[in-house]
Amino acid sequence: MKVKVEYLGHIREIIRSGREEELEVPEGATLGDLLLMLAEKYGEPFRKAVYEPGGTDVKQSFIVTVNGYLLNQLEGGVQTRLNHGDHVILMSIVSGG
Repeated sequence: MKVKVEYLGHIREIIRSGREEELEVPEGATLGDLLLMLAEKYGEPFRKAVYEPGGTDVKQSFIVTVNGYLLNQLEGGVQTRLNHGDHVILMSIVSGG
């Protein structure tokens, strides 16, 4: 099945790719599966931007939405099953002063 992944903000610079891509994921794949797949594809810079150090928990400062719903609004969180045609947005928040 295919899902569309859109990259906004600093994460787009990290992956050095276009704004969005359509990815083939296995039936029954979860949001967490997709993030791991992207981490394998884009490597350590992606992992550092998305995950808490040394783990697979998504950083609180990283925004993930599926079909307009924020990660914390999804009933299953990262264990939410994806469906064909889902639209996932990934956005890293960069702050500084």
